[in-house]
Amino acid sequence: MHVIRKQFKEKLEETLKAVIPILLIVLVLCFSIAPIPPSILMTFLIGSSLLIVGMLFFNVGVELSMTPMGEKVGSIITRSKKVGVIVFITFIMGFIITISEPDLQVLAQQIPSIPNMVLIMAVALGVGIFLVVAILRMLFGIALSYLLLIFYGAVFLLAILSPGDFLSIAFDSGGVTTGPMTVPFIMAFGIGISAIRSDKHASDDSFGLVALSSVGPILAVLILGLIYDPGPTEQVSEAIPIIEDTVQLWNLFMHGLPHYLKEMALSLFPIIAFFTLFQLISRDITRNTLIKIIIGMIYTYIGLVLFLTGANVGFMPAGNYLGETIATLSYGWIIIPIGMIIGYFIVKAEPAVFILTKQVEEMTSGMIPASAIGTALSIGVSVSVGLAMTRVVTGISIMYLLVPGYFLALVLTFFVPKLFTAIAFDSGGVASGPMTATFLLSFAMGACKAVGGNIIADAFGIVAMVAMTPLITIQIMGLIFQIKEKGRHKAAFAQKVASTEALDDYEIIEL
Repeated sequence: MHVIRKQFKEKLEETLKAVIPILLIVLVLCFSIAPIPPSILMTFLIGSSLLIVGMLFFNVGVELSMTPMGEKVGSIITRSKKVGVIVFITFIMGFIITISEPDLQVLAQQIPSIPNMVLIMAVALGVGIFLVVAILRMLFGIALSYLLLIFYGAVFLLAILSPGDFLSIAFDSGGVTTGPMTVPFIMAFGIGISAIRSDKHASDDSFGLVALSSVGPILAVLILGLIYDPGPTEQVSEAIPIIEDTVQLWNLFMHGLPHYLKEMALSLFPIIAFFTLFQLISRDITRNTLIKIIIGMIYTYIGLVLFLTGANVGFMPAGNYLGETIATLSYGWIIIPIGMIIGYFIVKAEPAVFILTKQVEEMTSGMIPASAIGTALSIGVSVSVGLAMTRVVTGISIMYLLVPGYFLALVLTFFVPKLFTAIAFDSGGVASGPMTATFLLSFAMGACKAVGGNIIADAFGIVAMVAMTPLITIQIMGLIFQIKEKGRHKAAFAQKVASTEALDDYEIIEL
């Protein structure tokens, strides 16, 4: 219990540092250039409180349950040495976890021309296949950069053939499917598999699973775009609730809470069922570890329910109204720098970002600190939101930004250390989580509605932008790290040579 209390205290500090900056930014905007109704402000404040408590429970729960579960499954199936068994279990696991991802349900509802279940199954199939590819890459030591070049080449080839209205949503799908349910389990799974390997590149290859798993959904939606007629492209943005009194405010959250209680129970059930079956077959996990995992799963469930209720019920209306209000100002261009400031801080509140930065720090023994990855992510997301807001204002095609962006990211893979490439492409999926899919997407939709743009074509795509820019910023950080390392090695070598020459001179004098 003492350990859990200590974890709660640490996670509370991290959570407050992540959420309070966003809270302050929104409050400054509300009391200055973008006034909002008191009812929406109260909804936002209650949503923020739920968000903080939810993130706290989620982060503690993941550490107690999802991480050890993933590591155990990864290490156990790898010890079997049977490639067929590894492939089968990996595919089933990827498929099940993707169906469990709550963000995928949101995406499915945004595409009226494709039946929800068809889209969900296609995306889950894509993730399952590409997770298998990622695991085989780890087992056989295949370079990540070559696979990324091949698969993203296929993505952009399909993008040329697919209807333009599918592009933003297709690239968004790569981000939303690697959310708070998927990322902790998949990353821990990779660490479990790499632990079996004893070569020097094992820790480098433990990252990159999220990177390849993000490609599958993009390809799946692009292929569906070739099959289904996109239909009408214009949609109205989310309705902003009008709340007249405190009873209606209470009812708003009480209406949302049961929905997320049910949704997260359905989402967690496949993972729990899979792990239970796996434990019955392998019987490799001790009783104490199982109790710890069960407690962690309860915390994870409570955390996700509160987090999603706060984000969807509290944050979305505020984001939508703010975007609409700022875009209608006579100096509406200010939405671009404001979006960049919000983007810089909001990524720190993404649940999966905590998991990634901590695992990077642990796997590299502190060589790459969590704060450095966090800063690179914040800079990347800041740039991406600025570009997304530019799209909303100008209506330029997302392909004018994605093509050069991914081209630069893929070129960098051949000059940056392998570890940084894997972390960078993992971080793209991690950064584009529920906070992006709720607050930022609503913000963009509100702004797009105000300027009379096409919401599907112009507002959607913000998740794709958030998933792209960290690939560049983290790899640039890796390039700087590599240059500094070379400089340190040269300095150490020069010092060694100088000390050797000094010793030789001393010996000559002695003689």
